[in-house]
Amino acid sequence: MNKNLLKVVYSALLAALACVATMIIRIPSVGSVGYVNIGDTIVLISAWLLGGVYGGLAAGIGTALADLLAGYAYYVPGTFIIKFLMAFIAFLIFKTVKKEIIGLLLSGLVAELIMIVGYFFYKALILGKGFEAAIPSVFSNIAQGVTSLAIGIILYYALEKAKFNNAFRSSLNK
Repeated sequence: MNKNLLKVVYSALLAALACVATMIIRIPSVGSVGYVNIGDTIVLISAWLLGGVYGGLAAGIGTALADLLAGYAYYVPGTFIIKFLMAFIAFLIFKTVKKEIIGLLLSGLVAELIMIVGYFFYKALILGKGFEAAIPSVFSNIAQGVTSLAIGIILYYALEKAKFNNAFRSSLNK
């Protein structure tokens, strides 16, 4: 099978998983109109397994679609850009760091920091709510980030133990 076609198929699969993970558990945010979810788990998995532009597209498209379906259309552009950047930068860090667990932790922490800061400025400046109104969402986003990072690392190692990660990567290198 064509390697680029396979990357597109995997991206679509991960985008669908990101959408479902974002929508399946939605806990209303404190002091915000949004919700806490575990979609970032798949954003991180997309970065760690698929990486680069394809992982970023899977993350951005899947989570933006979830916002659209949940009635938060005004968040779609911000979500797409923030989640794309999260996955793309997490991939770059993960690929650079030699020790796997350090790479997972560091890339995940940076990605979640991008999410927290990204949504803070998106709400404050792009949506015009102001910095004071954007502050409460920071705490919900921290909870979402910590939870998604923990689940993401557990899922990554579960997939590793099942020998999925190597099979996934080797299918892309054929």
